[in-house]
Amino acid sequence: MPRFSVIVPAYQVQAYLHECLESVLSQSCPDLELIVVDDCSPDACGAIIDEFAARDARVLPVHLPENVGLGRARNAGVARASGDYLLFLDSDDTLTPDALRSVADRLKETGDPDVLVFDYARTYWTGEAVRNQAALQLTEQGPAPFRLEDRPGLLRLLMVAWNKAYRREFVEKQGFAFPPGLYEDTPWTYPVLMTAESIATLDRVCVHYRQRRLGSILRTTSERHFDVFEQYDRVFAFLEEHPGLAQWRPVLFRRMVHHLAIVYSRRDRLPKGSRADFLRRARAHYRRYRTPGVPVPLRARVQHVLIRFGLHRTYRSLQLASALHRRLSRRTGRLLRALRTAALRAHYRVQRCLPLRESAAFAADDGRGHGCDPGALETAFRELAPHIRTAWIARPEHHHTIPPGPRRLVPGSVAYWTALARSRYLVSNTGFDPGLAKRRGQVLVQTGQGTPLGHIGLDLQERPAAARGRDFARLLRDVDRWDYVLSANRHTTLTHERVHPGRYTTLEYGHPRNDVFLTVGAADVARLRASLGIPEGTVAILYAPAHRDYRRSPYRSLDLQRIARRLGPRFVVLARGHHAYDAPLTTSCGRVVDVSDHPNVQSLCLASDALVTDYSSLMFDYANLDRPIVIHTDDWEAYEAARGTYFDLRASPPGAIARGEDELIDIFATGHWRGSRSAQLRAAFRERFCTHDDGRAAERVVRRVVLGETELPPVVPLGERRPVPSAASALMREPLATVPHPAGAHVAALTDRL
Repeated sequence: MPRFSVIVPAYQVQAYLHECLESVLSQSCPDLELIVVDDCSPDACGAIIDEFAARDARVLPVHLPENVGLGRARNAGVARASGDYLLFLDSDDTLTPDALRSVADRLKETGDPDVLVFDYARTYWTGEAVRNQAALQLTEQGPAPFRLEDRPGLLRLLMVAWNKAYRREFVEKQGFAFPPGLYEDTPWTYPVLMTAESIATLDRVCVHYRQRRLGSILRTTSERHFDVFEQYDRVFAFLEEHPGLAQWRPVLFRRMVHHLAIVYSRRDRLPKGSRADFLRRARAHYRRYRTPGVPVPLRARVQHVLIRFGLHRTYRSLQLASALHRRLSRRTGRLLRALRTAALRAHYRVQRCLPLRESAAFAADDGRGHGCDPGALETAFRELAPHIRTAWIARPEHHHTIPPGPRRLVPGSVAYWTALARSRYLVSNTGFDPGLAKRRGQVLVQTGQGTPLGHIGLDLQERPAAARGRDFARLLRDVDRWDYVLSANRHTTLTHERVHPGRYTTLEYGHPRNDVFLTVGAADVARLRASLGIPEGTVAILYAPAHRDYRRSPYRSLDLQRIARRLGPRFVVLARGHHAYDAPLTTSCGRVVDVSDHPNVQSLCLASDALVTDYSSLMFDYANLDRPIVIHTDDWEAYEAARGTYFDLRASPPGAIARGEDELIDIFATGHWRGSRSAQLRAAFRERFCTHDDGRAAERVVRRVVLGETELPPVVPLGERRPVPSAASALMREPLATVPHPAGAHVAALTDRL
């Protein structure tokens, strides 16, 4: 008897069926049977199913003699299922990697409940992935398993069959089956949740819910959308047959009204001329199932008034008035924006006629918070050149990261253009505003974004996936305005001067952002770890994958929860997603903490004991800490094809290399992450890329650029530097054989300093 029976009905989905079935058969939990039901599909679905059945004994093909619809096709699959748990998957959707492993673990933790509810993400044909907005219902704290009355908020989730696992004995005992017609999930899901004696949740995306551009049943204009009325008749008939569930009637009534209002208001569902008839039937259902005396939430009253009184003409009038208002608002907005732009340009021209001020404006990562090399230089400006007034340019949502001292500027504001016109020094790690006209006497400092592994600058002309329509003529115009470019090593210097050809001066002084690695103390690190919730005596692994030019969403090739479970309680994983995605990398749960929104990556480096990355330039910074680095390269060929690299990282890595998740787990479990071979690789890597990062890079830049000094502090040799030790440094001095194999105010001040 398999653990899971995954049931996939197929009808006219030949373009998506391969990916769907592969996502099931490639799961790390192989204890399953895959029941694929060919609902008499006229395309190649039947042949594809037979091909998979011939290849894998776990595939059970079912060919129906006639088309019966999604609900009855699922019933045919249930009739042949033998697994402990049933899962339904639509044939154009996919399971995420290791989803069944996570489901199996959660079922075991919660004592095999009747129903397990998990999360999903909508994946659009454009490549965008958006997680379920009601996912907070899955994170509610409390005992598990539970009953629906303990967590009624679960009814706010999408009422579909494929975001749950069902104990087969429970389904057979209750006699649940899918009805014919559209919206067949409605009379299945509500009774299942209301009847279940035990329910558990899993806060993990297990299904990618494909949003097809065309062809979706729910987005097809058809009279079949009137089936929704019969489906709710079945739901309320179930309540009549089970008097003990009567307390759910008001809740189901409100859900029905909301559902009917959505079907009515969507333009792509009801045929032209049928809306009035739909609203009449909705009004009848409203009167039939309404529970008198039950209050209606304020935000739902408009929908209830629309359905209760059948206000078709009123709705149409409001709809037309709303469309007219939106059109006028767009035109008015365009006019106001044009006037504002003209006024700002005039203001900028006037300001450029006034004398320069002894001030400096800084920006990082196109308006993000205080940090990176510009952040370290801004702090050094205030310390070493206090006569220079500083300002930081950032979007309002990032102003909380700016420490006391610099003036806060919003991009595009009047103060912003004044600063660009009159500041003597402008410092950034990305391109400067294209509207900037450099004045005589202004000094532009380009800090760059670290030591490059992947191609940058003009080298991207042959890499369209990475360039993404970049204007190289504009890039060169920006380069012509640079006065100084920072570099940490000879590799960076030679690369920059070739791919960013210009008249600037290269300052090979090191990266100012790395100065903190040699200036803070062990007590500061301990406070940082406490602020992040890292338990004392644990090894903190910082996982920071690089940006993928060929992907629109974060690359999630590792199941961090599984890694944390396999490594045991002595390890904690800090997951940081690339800022280009502006989204979390994972969900914080247990010993996996998402730190994607942490304002300073250097503080995360200091708080961690080891780094796991793939192609991120963070590895060059982290090497200055002389702490273990593990490289995970499961898609090197894809990254190399899309971006291109300046050297083969696999041939000269800063530590151990893992080519898959299990290999990564083994590296930490056996201690190779901190072994002598890893130390040798790290030493050679540091000798090549970290020769100038001795803690005084920012000081050298300020003394040269601002104070005009030529005699600068000498570089401290690598052998004489003393980076702050990690919290696990004592552990790493132990012999490998002793490592068990696993089955506030001070913190704020330090953050400002970082």
